Amino acid sequence: MTDGEEKPVNPRWERQLIEGLAFAALREQRRTRMWGIFFKSLTFIYLFILLLAFTDWFEVKGVRISDKHTALIDVNGMIMPDGINNADNINASLRSAFKDSGTQGVILRINSPGGSPVQAGYINDEIRRLRANYPEIPVYAVIGDICASGGYYVASAADKIFVDKASLVGSIGVLMDGFGFTGTMEKLGVERRLFTAGEHKGFLDPFSPLDAKQREHLTSLLNEIHEQFIRIVQQGRGDRLKDTPEIFSGVVWTGKQSIELGLADEMGSAEYVAREVIKAESIVNFSVRESLFDRFTKRVGQVSMSLLFDNDLSFR
Repeated sequence: MTDGEEKPVNPRWERQLIEGLAFAALREQRRTRMWGIFFKSLTFIYLFILLLAFTDWFEVKGVRISDKHTALIDVNGMIMPDGINNADNINASLRSAFKDSGTQGVILRINSPGGSPVQAGYINDEIRRLRANYPEIPVYAVIGDICASGGYYVASAADKIFVDKASLVGSIGVLMDGFGFTGTMEKLGVERRLFTAGEHKGFLDPFSPLDAKQREHLTSLLNEIHEQFIRIVQQGRGDRLKDTPEIFSGVVWTGKQSIELGLADEMGSAEYVAREVIKAESIVNFSVRESLFDRFTKRVGQVSMSLLFDNDLSFR
């Protein structure tokens, strides 16, 4: 090549340049799209949280439609110290409902198979206390699908109990359940080593045998708690109860049968009681509701192997 002649253009160099520009543009496009998705997601989450907060405020704070209303408190699910239906939450809702100047009556809408006898006892005591302090405000229990054991323990404190004809009511009894693995341990050739101070300290241990004396003591405990349950129901229902020992045998009945036995009073829903009995059709829900964080953590921790080894004393 002589001086003054132009060097030929390298077509490969041009192709590399074009490819580089194309890939750079593609990367920038992807980056822009990712950031767009990120900010859209943040916006969606923000709006979702605002919606939840507004909904909770609307429902829990109770935006009044009228000055006079029926206060509603939901007891939905097991009554347990670590659940939403613990005594602290239910009793706080009860106190808020009774103290509200517009409350004409309180409805406990119960759909519960039972739970802790202690928690149910706390709620029963608080209902009785509030009824005494606010005699002009009636308390009615309205039963959904089921109101058994601890659920009925709570309901028995109400002035009247309303049911649906297909509701399941009763199960006035106490149980303690667990598992025993002594036979399994022997078959596996595993030796259990348990050290205690106190002759019967380990009598609920699932890997140790339960002797006759321990069984007798445990039975006496359950019988005593059962008698407490019976007295509470008799105190709440009074002469309305039919004189039959089957009522306290742990059996459940339909809503229709429960009325015949005196365990319930009438048929009716929460809306019916508010409209026709309390005469305040506007319903304000005073129930404590779980936060979004509580719901999430409960879902995450629902399954726990420790449940296999717990001895559970409950009204259910």
